[in-house]
Amino acid sequence: KPTPPPTPTQATPTPTSPPPSHPPHASNAASAPSHPSARKALHPSSPIHYSKYKIVFIMGLNSSSFSWGGQVRWFGNGGEGVRMRMGEVVFSEGEGEGDVEGREGDTIEGKSQFSCLVFDNRGVGNSGYPRGPYSTSGMAQDVICLLDYIGWTAERELNVVGISLGGMIAQELASRIPHRIASLLLAVTTPGSTFPLFNLPPWSGVSSLARLIVTPKPEDKLPIVMRMVYTEKWLKERAERIVYPGDKDNGKGVSEVQGKTNMDVQAEAFLRRASITLPQRFLGHISQMCAGLTHHISPPKLHTLATLIPKIIILTGDVDNLVRPSGSYRLKASLDEALAEGERTGVNEKGGRVEMVLWRETGHAIHAQRETWFNRLVERCAVEGRLRVERGFK
Repeated sequence: KPTPPPTPTQATPTPTSPPPSHPPHASNAASAPSHPSARKALHPSSPIHYSKYKIVFIMGLNSSSFSWGGQVRWFGNGGEGVRMRMGEVVFSEGEGEGDVEGREGDTIEGKSQFSCLVFDNRGVGNSGYPRGPYSTSGMAQDVICLLDYIGWTAERELNVVGISLGGMIAQELASRIPHRIASLLLAVTTPGSTFPLFNLPPWSGVSSLARLIVTPKPEDKLPIVMRMVYTEKWLKERAERIVYPGDKDNGKGVSEVQGKTNMDVQAEAFLRRASITLPQRFLGHISQMCAGLTHHISPPKLHTLATLIPKIIILTGDVDNLVRPSGSYRLKASLDEALAEGERTGVNEKGGRVEMVLWRETGHAIHAQRETWFNRLVERCAVEGRLRVERGFK
């Protein structure tokens, strides 16, 4: 049965539970609040503002839901909270390059409460292996079935985050249930093409994927994966410890991990995930690759997303060996066509309904290489989407 919504006095929400063995009863679904933002008071003179955000994380090619570990830990602790001024999101501290540390007059209006949904796509992890090849539209339908099953069906309650192949699935998902979505973050992805050859990764990515197919042992896969999804420069740098909401720290937010490089930290995480994840079958590997190669979402569908979804952020790095950054630029251009001239924004320019964010010296695994930035961006995207809904976006 679904976990009951937290009361205003709870510091953090209950982590998302696995789907029940039977569909939730109607009485349980009805007990959830009809609107994710509300004002309540423990005492008439002390109002407490709290929000409930439902985030759907859709993972990319041949990766299980364990790859969202940093995001689950962050949002499972309630998120960090974003800076507000007069009800507007001003910025999320430290999010990306060039952000300021603070401004006089800014306040943090409460701590946002989040529920996260992570799952294994078909053909990987603990999910099934239906006969392939797969398509992003079919995989999007899988997500809709899961959302319906757990009762996440209300209007404008979903904040969808998709990375790589997951971003392609998220596009198809959003085109099917736009009115259930408050915000959409598409990371290192592409609208695709009607010609599969145009969807191929750069040569370094193609060769790495081919080698992974014939490399069964995780310890042998490790160096191939690391250099495929991260930048060489970053892997050699000294690692920084991520301070998650609720963690005790020295107040600086991030402290060094003694004596370890980013390669050391990511290698440990990769091997740990491999030790607790079912090995992917050849069928799943090839079928998911087919879904990416045949993905194409037409400009009319993208125009629909731009007009029906309150907030969209497109995110990419500039050193991507699997999905060319040009795919993100094409996404932005197609979405902008549906907006009025005054609504369009440039790269790394905040405030628009459709934003594009570019992070320098960043590879394909953008959610792990820039984990804190990524989490803060997800949080800001969700909050801005909710604000637009509360102000009457239809």
